[in-house]
Amino acid sequence: MSNDNEVLLDKEKRNDLNVKEERKVDRKEERKEGEPTSAFKGASWAALLVGVASYLIGLFNATMQLNEKGFYFAVLVFGLYSAISLQKAVRDKDEGIPVTNIYYGISWFALIVSIALMAIGLYNAGSIILSEKGFFSMAFVLSLFAAITVQKNIRDTQRARERG
Repeated sequence: MSNDNEVLLDKEKRNDLNVKEERKVDRKEERKEGEPTSAFKGASWAALLVGVASYLIGLFNATMQLNEKGFYFAVLVFGLYSAISLQKAVRDKDEGIPVTNIYYGISWFALIVSIALMAIGLYNAGSIILSEKGFFSMAFVLSLFAAITVQKNIRDTQRARERG
């Protein structure tokens, strides 16, 4: 009788393993090949939100004049747009999608200018202490990187769903 119980337990364990394996297969089928994982997408969006929110909160709380705040806000928006634009141009070229050299060059130029404006602005800012300069620099870089990653994830997800 104990052998019968052991056989039943073994069958139940195998059934449980089969059910778990089927669930794993189902989960893998939901995500298309080439599509980023939900965790990576979530981390990218979180990094973008944290970077932009930190930058804006720091800007709001800064003791600088309103025109300086406007400058740093404009540099953030310009940097985000130029980083996304460059990522798209680079990816399009890599995938054989036609990109004009002028657009490609302007995208690079715009990103370099936005980073230079931020660096020059922070270097010359007399009303900001060194730790605040570091804070704004890091929030700016985090925002740019996260914007590129979010755009890449959106594009990879769209491409994976078109294929499959």
